[in-house]
Amino acid sequence: MLQAASAVRGTAPPAVRPAGSSSLLLTENQQWIGGPPPLMDKLSPRERELVLKQGRRKVLNRGQTLFSQGGKHDGIWLIESGRIRVFYTSPLGREITLAYWHVGNFVGGPEVFEGTVHQWSGVASSNCSVVHLPGKELRSLASEIPSLAIGLIEGLTFKGKCYSALAQMLGTRSITQRLAHLLLHLVELYGVEDVDGRVIAAAFTHADIAHMVGATRQWVTISLKRMQEKGIVLTKRSQIVVCRTDVLEEMRGHASD
Repeated sequence: MLQAASAVRGTAPPAVRPAGSSSLLLTENQQWIGGPPPLMDKLSPRERELVLKQGRRKVLNRGQTLFSQGGKHDGIWLIESGRIRVFYTSPLGREITLAYWHVGNFVGGPEVFEGTVHQWSGVASSNCSVVHLPGKELRSLASEIPSLAIGLIEGLTFKGKCYSALAQMLGTRSITQRLAHLLLHLVELYGVEDVDGRVIAAAFTHADIAHMVGATRQWVTISLKRMQEKGIVLTKRSQIVVCRTDVLEEMRGHASD
C-alpha cells in the first residue's frame, strides 16, 4: 500500500536533474548510463503546468512502497526528488533489481495508462517526492500534447532496451563479471577521489548489490572480502573504496562499448 506523508494538487516548477544524478542500470552500453531524457524537458512552461495540474504530489520516506507487483495499475509517477528502486520478485521470493530511477524519470510502466496490473514493484530507496499522473488523464494529455507523447515513447523505449540488456547480461556473464561491472559502474556514477582509490559515495548495502547482480548477500560479502584481501577494494565506514579499477576491468572480461 502507498503511504504518503502528503498529497496535494499543485503546479510546482518542473523537476531538474541535479548535477551528478543518473539512473543506475546494469548495462554494458556506456551511452545508457545517464538514463533517458527527463519526461518534461521538451514541454513548454504552459504544457508543464497543464500536466502537473492533473497530477497528485506524494512524499515518501526511504523504504516506503510506491507500487506493488500484481497490484492494480493506473498511470505513472514522475520523480521530482530522490530515487526509486524498481524490482521483480520471483514466486519463491527472490528479488532482482531492474533499475534505480532518478529525478526526471517516470516509473510505473510498461503500461502507462490504466486497466492492467503492475509487472514489478517500486520502492523509495531515499526520501522521495513524486507526482502521480492517473492513466485516464495521462491518455488525454498525451493526445493533446505531442511532446509529452514523444517523451513517453522515448522513456519506454529506453526502459525496454535496458531491461533487455539486463536479461542478456544475466544470461551471458558470470556473477563475478557482473559484480566487477557493477562496481565500475558505481565508481563512474558516484566515485569520489580518496587516498586509497575512489570511494563509492552512495549508500548501497551488500543486499542491494546482490539484488542488482543476481546473487545472494552472503556471496557478495564473501566476494568483496576476497577482493579486499587482494587489494582490489577496501571497506571504509561501510563504504566501498575501489583501489584497482584496472583489475576490475580484467575481471569483467570485456571492453566498454
